[in-house]
Amino acid sequence: MTIVSFSTKTSTISFSDILIFCKNSFGSRIPCLFFHLTIDVVIISVLRIIEYSKYSLSIFMRSRSFYLAKVKLLPRVQWRFQKMHGAVRLYLMILVALCGGGLEKIVANEIRKLGECSPSHLAIIDSGFGSVRFESDLTGAYHALLSLRTADRLLLEAASFTAADFDELFEGTQAAAWEDYIPKGMGLAVDKVRSNHSRLAAETSIQSVVHKAAADRLCQHYRQLSLPEGGPGNKALLRVHLEKNRVQILLDLCGKPLFRRGYRLEGGAAPLRESTAAALLLQTLWRRKHPLYDPFCGAGTVVIEAALYAWDVAPGLGRGFAVSALSFADAAVENDVRRALLERIDLSRTVRIFGSDSNGEAVEAAKANLERALKAAGGGKNTFGSPRPACLPKLWRRPMEEAAAPYDEGFIITNPPYGVRLLDKENSEELYRRMNVLKDNFPSWRINVLSAHAGFESFFGQKADRCKKITSGALETYFYEYDGGVKRKEKPCPPENTRNKNVPDAKKSGGGKIYTW
Repeated sequence: MTIVSFSTKTSTISFSDILIFCKNSFGSRIPCLFFHLTIDVVIISVLRIIEYSKYSLSIFMRSRSFYLAKVKLLPRVQWRFQKMHGAVRLYLMILVALCGGGLEKIVANEIRKLGECSPSHLAIIDSGFGSVRFESDLTGAYHALLSLRTADRLLLEAASFTAADFDELFEGTQAAAWEDYIPKGMGLAVDKVRSNHSRLAAETSIQSVVHKAAADRLCQHYRQLSLPEGGPGNKALLRVHLEKNRVQILLDLCGKPLFRRGYRLEGGAAPLRESTAAALLLQTLWRRKHPLYDPFCGAGTVVIEAALYAWDVAPGLGRGFAVSALSFADAAVENDVRRALLERIDLSRTVRIFGSDSNGEAVEAAKANLERALKAAGGGKNTFGSPRPACLPKLWRRPMEEAAAPYDEGFIITNPPYGVRLLDKENSEELYRRMNVLKDNFPSWRINVLSAHAGFESFFGQKADRCKKITSGALETYFYEYDGGVKRKEKPCPPENTRNKNVPDAKKSGGGKIYTW
């Protein structure tokens, strides 16, 4: 990440003193410049080149957008101009969104759409198995933390280099500007290490070398003999990933995983991850205008995620993040992003979302989780500054066999017991046989089932129109989609020569060893 700051004292600007940038959409692989100006100035359309002894910057205008033509910056360069008033700060960073294996394309599309709908720069770089790398400014990072529904974690790529031995690993880690990320008084820990097809394979040794190199750099910069131990909320967590001798050191920005929205205190016996539930909604192309039913609602995860999506409630509004304690955090930017997301919430929208379960305690837990979701998303207020929604999801106790379609058409999205944490294999297979009744009770509905059983189709009695493999942690699951006689409407693919080549293809991404972050 490069940090550039301008300090100014007067409101008079001349071409020879300073250049002013405006935020705009850049090329997908070119860094975007986002500046927060505290003075009233006219955006200059013709920019002059400023030369310095150790770095230079030139800007040119093309197709109504300002593009970065050449940047040569020393690490942590600070530009300070004394003839203006205010402060302008630029943050450029590479972020990595972790997700379930098989969901990379869904996460990439969500990031791309977020960049189109928010006043920030988000551009996909590439993807691997269970991860998506993208470029972002600081505002975009806060938008991603607060708005991404399908990602499990968000990490900052603090260093990336090649290391074939431990000396190169130490030197590469020590060369990173850790003081730009970790403030004085904060502890440091290497949380997880993964190595694949690399000469360095001893995870414990890698963990020790990376920690020592980063700690030495911080101690030297802050003139300390050792780093403090650091407690919960005051310790920076690193993850190290080696792939074919390429080292990637990632700094956690979340703290708790993103799928912990803050509303589900009562999770039930085998709860579904909130991020996975949101991904299933996007995978089926469900939209808020369509009815939705979950006959195995459990703690209500699918139902609640659908309601938050329908009301445009950002999933991270009810929680905090580890990035707030890091050196480059900006509370003003975060508050602006939160305020903008709160203004987008629309509780007047009618939702036709239903859930039922044969377990009465699970249904009561789902109702309590729904109430907490409303409170959490509103920053502790039930109403978001407006009346409570007149139309809430309906939850009731009802066996799956008695579930009936409340409308002629709609979506069933459900997660029945796998036979792993609930029931055993034989009982779960018998349950899948009984699920045939859903085809009779919901004749024109699209039925979508997430199961860890690879033979679900044979017990259900029908081959799925589509089946997607999803890896969540160490558990492999399959998402079976049945159109129910209704043709699935999808957006036509653009011609090959006009397709955005920076949006990863899930079929081409990943491969090799499966990582469990």
